[in-house]
Amino acid sequence: MENFKVNRGSDNRTFIETRSYKNLHKQLKTLKTRHGRIIHVVGAPGTGKSSNIYAAIKELGLNCYDLELGLMDPNADASKLMDQIYHDLKSGLNARSKSEIYHDLASFDALVIADKFHDTHLMNTEMVGYSLWTKTKGIGSLKFYILCMKEYLLNRKKYEEINIIIQTAWTVKLNKEKKDLFTDFGILSRFALAMLRLFFEVVEIRYSREETVEIVKSHVDADQKIIEAHIDELGNKPRLVCQAIKYES
Repeated sequence: MENFKVNRGSDNRTFIETRSYKNLHKQLKTLKTRHGRIIHVVGAPGTGKSSNIYAAIKELGLNCYDLELGLMDPNADASKLMDQIYHDLKSGLNARSKSEIYHDLASFDALVIADKFHDTHLMNTEMVGYSLWTKTKGIGSLKFYILCMKEYLLNRKKYEEINIIIQTAWTVKLNKEKKDLFTDFGILSRFALAMLRLFFEVVEIRYSREETVEIVKSHVDADQKIIEAHIDELGNKPRLVCQAIKYES
């Protein structure tokens, strides 16, 4: 697990249960019996959205399809990205058509869209993850969301048979620091989350100071005063705190 970042389930060697995890666990517990659900897992960069998702999936014994993006051109347009996603699904599921893709996905407890989709480039430098694509395309990436909505409306009946877990973050850089629209902008973030909850199920990953200290201690050997000093600077973001401590050592 490079830089304390979890990109796949096998990276999750050390995990601490928190209130956020219990909320996520509760939300995912009924995936085997209820379908047509889209669950957004939101949280500031460094809070461990993926680690929480993979831990809950493992504990609940869920059979999930973890989508990996095979895009190679960061300048590809939105329609090319959509085509690539369907190509990757066809290849991964051995499906011959879009109808078969939906049929095969319905046999899983959920389709997972997490770091193997968002950060493919961190696992394979020849590939372009979704986060890198959106960074390259900027405002032009909004077209992809329109295509997603169109695809959903055209295939709504098929989506009623599929569960989707999406690791969700809309990040911007302010003063060289990543900020997340859904968590880092006070009232604006609360409003954005409220809007998201109108259409989807939402689980927010956030920690108390005490939980953050416990998580950090499970990954690095550091004095509590040092940990808390970094929390004062970086917030309750365990991965960022761990990275800062590692950088100092």
